[in-house]
Amino acid sequence: MLEEAPGHDVGFLLTSMGTSILSTAGGASGPTVAAIFSAAGEAAKGKHELNISDLASILDKSAQKITLLGGAKVGDKTLMDALEPAVRELKAAADNNLSLPDGLDRAAQAARVGCESTKVLIAKHGRARYLGEQTIGHIDPGAYLIALMFATLAETSH
Repeated sequence: MLEEAPGHDVGFLLTSMGTSILSTAGGASGPTVAAIFSAAGEAAKGKHELNISDLASILDKSAQKITLLGGAKVGDKTLMDALEPAVRELKAAADNNLSLPDGLDRAAQAARVGCESTKVLIAKHGRARYLGEQTIGHIDPGAYLIALMFATLAETSH
């Protein structure tokens, strides 16, 4: 996909990633994660690189799209439990003129804490909602994926 991106357009790359994820990932999280990348791609269209403000804005639009599509919010034991706090930290880092690596470190930490918080919650969305109280004691897989994505972004930004 990197080689196919015209002029190294970040938006094209993110949209292509969303399309690829949608066509290959199953479960409830596959289409949801694809929507994150597709929304990010729309917001980044025409950009050749991203600064911390761009990334915060793009991921905020992605989070809004997820909420619009499925209605999930923090506390519902979904990927939003990790995504929303990570985006909030990234936006705060941008507002405080922190570097991209510092902002991603903070966002990764917030995503990890949000992910861990899902252990005590009952799933209210996705396939896990049918399991009710049986989901207590387990981390939400979507939240784990978001925490892993932010940890990877933070690690590779240094």
